Amino acid sequence: MRDVLDELDRWWRAGEPVGMATVVATWRSAPRQAGATMLVGPDGAAVGSVSGGCVEGAVYDLTRQVTATGVPALQRYGVTDDDAFAIGLTCGGVLDVFVERVDPTGFGEFAEVAAAIRAGTPVAVVTVVSAGQADPAGRLGRRLVVWPDRTAGSLGGDRLDAAATDDARGLLAAGRTGTLRYGYDGQRRGDDLLLFVAAYAAPPRMIVFGAIDFAAAVARVGAFLGYRVTVCDARPVFATSRRLPDAHEVVVDWPHRYLRAEADAGRVDGRTVVCVLTHDPKFDVPVLEVALRLPVSYVGAMGSRRTHADRLARLRAAGLSEAELGRLASPLGLDLGARTPEETAVSIAAEIVAARWGGSGNRLSTLAGRIHHEVPLQHGEDPMPPQHSEDPMRRSEAPAVGGGPVAG
Repeated sequence: MRDVLDELDRWWRAGEPVGMATVVATWRSAPRQAGATMLVGPDGAAVGSVSGGCVEGAVYDLTRQVTATGVPALQRYGVTDDDAFAIGLTCGGVLDVFVERVDPTGFGEFAEVAAAIRAGTPVAVVTVVSAGQADPAGRLGRRLVVWPDRTAGSLGGDRLDAAATDDARGLLAAGRTGTLRYGYDGQRRGDDLLLFVAAYAAPPRMIVFGAIDFAAAVARVGAFLGYRVTVCDARPVFATSRRLPDAHEVVVDWPHRYLRAEADAGRVDGRTVVCVLTHDPKFDVPVLEVALRLPVSYVGAMGSRRTHADRLARLRAAGLSEAELGRLASPLGLDLGARTPEETAVSIAAEIVAARWGGSGNRLSTLAGRIHHEVPLQHGEDPMPPQHSEDPMRRSEAPAVGGGPVAG
């Protein structure tokens, strides 16, 4: 929803019903991740995308129908169906799309959600996307909005709201969007209800130490990837916004002191990446001593092989264990043959992406098997294996346009 927030907000404030299609689950080489959204406005205009173009036509038709009837629908698009090529989803993936009508009556909390997203305040929207054939309490399409310190709305029961709130906050803290399953009364072992948690966490942080020319390029690529980028250097003559225009924040401070203060203030988490570009022992050894003991997702340091060997010796002397040293990517980046700061930044970004998703960094043309790697589930998340026989998820909660699920 983040990518279409402005358009949705404009129609919502005008009181006009909007059809919203959201990818709630994907498998294999699906073209978009969970959370990708397409709107169909009151004038029939389509905004956003759920598949990069593969199944937009079929989703558009279903969204128009749902907007007219007000009855939500959950639809699977997968490679195994007979008419996969008819709609163009030939990537080999499977995706589930939930379609609903959004208006001030049905989503009264939207203004608060939009304000939180724009302000960078963590918020999650939990929606019942499947409630079984019975759905005794009419839960399909109901929403619960979850902030770290409060909630709004309801999924239809106190126990269910309490369980979903706990698990949604876990996903929100991890910056993960995903699905959860419960019984009708919130039983965690039940599977009557399928909930989709759209987590709008604050952007993950990239902290770059060393305000050199490479830092400007790394900041540019980091911002492009969606990180909130901070560049820190103890030298005020180099640490300026003019030299680092793509950084969201430029800080003049000793690197180790700044990183320790940020960690103590709770502004460093498991999604944070740290890039040490100083390759000067008086700066990089103290900050790496701090960084390698924090639960961040990536720590990389620039330097030659000789610099790296000297750095390891200094870090061992400072008391770091071999396990802690094993977390260090040094020299940082993948072997792309990079020469320029921009090419080096791409190399560093590629290593960060590979570390995040479990990629090998090898050329895809030399590999076999799936292109996309499976992501480890968070506590409470629903694995939802794509069973293609008697899988109730293959059927929409409302009749699908065109006579049933299509695939691609």
